[in-house]
Amino acid sequence: MAVVAGVDFGTLSVRVSLVDSERGLLASAIAEYPLHRKREDPEYATQSHEDHMRALAAATREVVRKSGVGADQILALALDTTGSSVIPVGKNLQPLGEYYLWCDHRAKAEAAEITAAAHREKLPAIDWCGGVYSSEWGFSKLLHWLRHNPAKRSEFVSAFEHCDMVAATLCGITDARQVKRSVCAMGHKWLWNASLGGLPPEDFLVKVDPLLAGVRQKIDGEYAASDHLAGRLSPHWAQELGLKAGIPIPVGAFDAHWDAIGAGCRGEDIVNVIGTSTCIIGITPSVCLVPGVCGVVQGSVHPQRTGIEAGLSAVGDIFQSIATRAATDPQTLSRGLENYRAGQTGLLRVTWDNGDRTVLVNPNLRGITFGWNLQTTAQDELFAAIEGTALHTRVILDRMAEHGVIVRRVINAGGIPQKNNVLNQVYANVLGRPVLVPAGNVVSLGSAIFAFLAAGVFKTVEEAQDKICPQYKIFQPGAAAKYVYDKLHAFYSKIYFAFGRPQSPEFGSLLPGLIQLSESARADAAH
Repeated sequence: MAVVAGVDFGTLSVRVSLVDSERGLLASAIAEYPLHRKREDPEYATQSHEDHMRALAAATREVVRKSGVGADQILALALDTTGSSVIPVGKNLQPLGEYYLWCDHRAKAEAAEITAAAHREKLPAIDWCGGVYSSEWGFSKLLHWLRHNPAKRSEFVSAFEHCDMVAATLCGITDARQVKRSVCAMGHKWLWNASLGGLPPEDFLVKVDPLLAGVRQKIDGEYAASDHLAGRLSPHWAQELGLKAGIPIPVGAFDAHWDAIGAGCRGEDIVNVIGTSTCIIGITPSVCLVPGVCGVVQGSVHPQRTGIEAGLSAVGDIFQSIATRAATDPQTLSRGLENYRAGQTGLLRVTWDNGDRTVLVNPNLRGITFGWNLQTTAQDELFAAIEGTALHTRVILDRMAEHGVIVRRVINAGGIPQKNNVLNQVYANVLGRPVLVPAGNVVSLGSAIFAFLAAGVFKTVEEAQDKICPQYKIFQPGAAAKYVYDKLHAFYSKIYFAFGRPQSPEFGSLLPGLIQLSESARADAAH
C-alpha cells in the first residue's frame, strides 16, 4: 500500500485527492477561491496567488482528516493547474499582481501582433502552435502586463505559469532562476520548442515590442517534463498543508493534460476534457503539425510521447449562462433533455460566447444562435448549445484527421460528462463513433499518477493507469441521430468559417464589429 496526494487547480476551486496504489481513490476535498471579473470589461479574469495557496492548504488538511491517513504515510504530491495562467513576479518570487487567468482575453491586440510578426519574420515555432498565437497564451499576457503596468516594470524579475509558481512556492524556492518550468506549459503556450533552440530569439521578441527586451533571459532556464522533480516540500508548507516535509513534487502540467492521463489516454486517443471550457488532448505517435491547433509538444501529456492540444473556449460557462438568464441552474434546466431528439429545436448554436480557441484561434467572436421562434425555450437553447459544442468538436477532429492525426478512441472526461449522459450521447451521435466515459471521477487522478511515479511506486505511466484508472461506460452512436447531425454539421461548418474568418468577405467583420461598437459604447459611458 502506498498513498499519494493529487492536486488539481480548476478555474473556481482546487481539488486534493488521496489515492492508494491498491485501493484507488480514498478521499477528496475541495476549496474554492474567487475569480475576479469586471462587468465593464468582459475580457478581464484574474486570480490571487495567495487565495490559491490558502485554498490548497485548506483542502489538503480536510482530505487528510476525512481519509484518516496519517500525514507520514503520504509519499508524494503532484499538481496541475489551468493554463495559460500567468503571473509576473519580482524579487523572491513575490507576485507583482494577480494571475492573468487562462480565460482573460485582454491581450487580443498583443496576440495579433505576435502572430503577424511571427509570419513576417518566418518564425518556425508559429507552425507548431497552429499558425496563430492566442490571447490565452503566455507572451500575449506578459506583453499586455508590461504595457499596462509601467510603474512595476523596474521590479519585474520573471513570469511564471500557475503550475510552476505553485510548485516553486511549495518547494520553498525563492530564486526565479532555480524554478523548473513545465514543457507542457511552455511548449503549448510560450513558443518554446527544444528542437528549435528553446524560446523565440531575442531579436524576434524585440521586433514585436521593445518592452520584451531581456524577457527571454528572464524566463529561460531549465525546462522539464513531469518525470522530473520540481523539488521537495518545504518545512513551512509541510506545516501549512499538514504533510511530511521533504516529500517529492514532480514538475507540474496543465489540468487537461493530466486529466487525459487520468482518463486512461494512450497513443492515438483523443480526450475531450469538458468543463468550464473544453481541452481536446491527444497522444500522437508522429509529429503532425495542424493549422489552428494549439500545439504539438514532445513530453507535454506523456513524458515520452508527443502531445497535441486543441479546444473550445467555453462549454460549461455557456450552459451556466443560459441557465442564469433563465433564473435557474444547469442541473435543473437539464431535466427532460433526455427526451429531446437530434435537431428538434430548430436551433443551430455556434458556441463562440468566449471566442474561438480552435481552429480559427479568434477571440473576436461571440455566440450565434440561428432558428429562434416565439415558442423557443431556454431548455431548447441548452440542448442546442450541447449540440453546438459537439459540432465544434467535430470540426476540430476533422481538421486533425486532414493533417494526419489518427484517432483510435474518443474519451469524454472532465467534470461535465460524469453528470450528463445526454451530452455524451449527443457527442457520440455527432462524431459518429463510440464515446467512452470513465465510470469514476478522474479529476486529480492524473496528478496522483505522476505523484506515484515521483515516489517510485510505479515505473511507467501505463503501469499506473492499468492499476488505478476506472473502466469506461460506452455511448454508441444512433443511426437516425447521426443522419440528422451529418446534415446539421454541413450547415454548421459553413456558418463557422463564414462568420469566423476575419477575411470572409460577407460576414467576417460582423462579430468583431459588434464587439468594437460595444467596447466603444462602454468607454463612452465610463467617461
